[in-house]
Amino acid sequence: MTTITLAARMGGAYRMKAGQTVRIENPYGTQAVDAWALADDGAETGDGTVQYSSMEHTRSVNSSIYVDRGLAVMGMDRRPLFTMVEDTTPGHHDTQLCPCNGPLYADLDQPAEHRSCAGNFHDALSQIGLAMPFTPASLNLFMRVAVGPEGEVLRQLPEAKPGDHVTLRADRDIVLVLSACPQDVTPINGPDCIPREIVLHFSEAA
Repeated sequence: MTTITLAARMGGAYRMKAGQTVRIENPYGTQAVDAWALADDGAETGDGTVQYSSMEHTRSVNSSIYVDRGLAVMGMDRRPLFTMVEDTTPGHHDTQLCPCNGPLYADLDQPAEHRSCAGNFHDALSQIGLAMPFTPASLNLFMRVAVGPEGEVLRQLPEAKPGDHVTLRADRDIVLVLSACPQDVTPINGPDCIPREIVLHFSEAA
């Protein structure tokens, strides 16, 4: 078992072999974690871009707007990249909201240098020699987003308890990218709007 602490507001990219798991622990219970996966087996989408996690195909295949225990996150080829195999939270991890980004923080009157999940995604990939020409939609772990009766998107306070976790299993060789969401203006990371670290426990590769 390898344990890594991902600092508040930061991102990381981690190569995982098929069958390997990572337990994502939320020490405070309030921290949202944006997650992506890229196929690490050379698979492409058909336009020269590596296979990447697709929230639209994930929703279509699972017939759900959430990812819960037993459900997989799909690539653009509608094949699983990883599956959530354990979840101690109330569940219903969001697939709808975009990763926070520079224009979003500009709308919130924040400085241009404010960290973002989109920025963390690209920074993390660059650290392992990879690049993407765009930012895919993220799976938003521990984030509570509901849909109202008229289709309105309802941003809710997190409901996980301190120490709650999810475990993800790689279904093929992947690069898992995680961002400890830097949002400190709206209460996505709890009513005190304070981003916090997460702890990652990787099983040994088979």
